[in-house]
Amino acid sequence: MELDRDLKVVQEVRNLVRQAAKAQEILEQMSQGQVDAIVAAMAQAGARDARRLAELAVQETEIGRVEDKVLKNLFATKLLYERIRDMKTVGVVSEDREHGVFEIAAPMGVVAGVVPTTNPTSTAMYKTIISIKARNAIVISPHPRSRKCTMEAVETVRKAAVAAGAPEGCISCLGDPGIAATNELMKNEGVSVIIATGGPGIVKAAYRSGKPAFGVG
Repeated sequence: MELDRDLKVVQEVRNLVRQAAKAQEILEQMSQGQVDAIVAAMAQAGARDARRLAELAVQETEIGRVEDKVLKNLFATKLLYERIRDMKTVGVVSEDREHGVFEIAAPMGVVAGVVPTTNPTSTAMYKTIISIKARNAIVISPHPRSRKCTMEAVETVRKAAVAAGAPEGCISCLGDPGIAATNELMKNEGVSVIIATGGPGIVKAAYRSGKPAFGVG
């Protein structure tokens, strides 16, 4: 018996979130050095493939110019890495000994990353890099009109992350995206936080999910 498409979407979301949750347990135990090595590899891979991914994005979406998207991809990888490279995200990150206050970094959990068709590769890599830097696993939900290039961008940084020591399942991408899939992902009980980029509708949906959400659109 062949599953209905809606049932397939639900099952895919559940499978990827479960895998991400298992990977999250491993990420949480990693040292700052381990995390930083993984993030460096991800940024390097994304910057290396900046032009290829830009060309794929323009070809698939027919939006924007390749040269502009190359710059955006570099901003979301190379320049982002330079900005967060020395940022502490493990253990004690700040101390106020006078008042006896210590800030200790802790991951949120599994991130739902919603990616738009306007910047389908740079946004995916950006969200993935910052999530791993903070020891959060992430599941990306691409826009249906830019599914292929977003999946390719995610795969680029995923391969680099795993090769550098990240656990399998910590980075993934929905293969059958759409409104139903995105809503299912955002509402899944295994998701802890949402980072949504897109139109007003998807941002409002993220804010209505009942979870912590960061939205722009």
